[in-house]
Amino acid sequence: MSDLSATLSHGPMLLDGGLGQELLHRGMPDAEPSLWSANALLEAPALVQTVHEDYLRAGADILTTNTYATPPERLAEAGLGDQVEALNSTAGRLAEQARDAVGRDALIAGSLPPIRGSYRPDRVGERDVIEPQYREQAEYLAPYVDMFLCETMSTPEEARAAVRGAASTGRPVMVAYTIADPESPADTEPRLRNGQSLEEAVQALSDLPVEAILINCSLPESIAAALPALRAHTGRPVGAYANAFTGIPEGFDEQADAMDATEAPGRRDDLDPEAYAEHGANWLRQGALIVGGCCEVGPAHIARLRAVVDEARSAR
Repeated sequence: MSDLSATLSHGPMLLDGGLGQELLHRGMPDAEPSLWSANALLEAPALVQTVHEDYLRAGADILTTNTYATPPERLAEAGLGDQVEALNSTAGRLAEQARDAVGRDALIAGSLPPIRGSYRPDRVGERDVIEPQYREQAEYLAPYVDMFLCETMSTPEEARAAVRGAASTGRPVMVAYTIADPESPADTEPRLRNGQSLEEAVQALSDLPVEAILINCSLPESIAAALPALRAHTGRPVGAYANAFTGIPEGFDEQADAMDATEAPGRRDDLDPEAYAEHGANWLRQGALIVGGCCEVGPAHIARLRAVVDEARSAR
């Protein structure tokens, strides 16, 4: 049994919140779009560690590495192809140092992101091209992490490639799919951003060593509508961590090459920590065992969500 499985057997766990947007709000130095949050590893590593520490002090059980913008292909586009190992290793060390500084017994998850931009199922690429990149990034992170989180996956094939790359290290693996954000989530069958069903998304992972399947970087309302369907199709633990964006605008996939600071949607003004915690409590009632936050969900949200998770644990 992995550390993750053992911990989940005692009740729900709390994931940290968004990192890239939080770094921006705290003054992360500007960088070209393809570099995005990876620039903080070069220009402001202490800031990255501080944000990690704040999430741990807020009560996070799982800390995610700042590696959403450090896949080999993305760094090569930014002219940093010779620093792939160094930057991923730096991100892993910063998460370890934050955990040591705070003294919280948290798990570290290595973030393995979409290689060619969030919400871009049309750009995922062939498995024989992207899987080796996931394997390479996972190898650099493996000495520092307890598990991997293949996140914001928009197609089943993208998820399979990421999982296979991560699993090659022997570390436990979680997958988080991002789903479409319809105007009326409750009235629409939940689907991935490429239109495939959650049943297909789950089935694609059936022969792979995936310990939990989550939904992330989607509207919290859409996640609430999707969790029952997700649970209906898998016996694995499920979870959720939403963004606090106003929504991904129609045509976004035709306008943006990658999710970055200049292209990100606006932040909602109705998802303060209390309101976000209400969504988290609902996901827990729906059977989620891992909850947390994504873009625009910060330490204050996670601190409030900590109380919700503790309440759910005590009710078991």
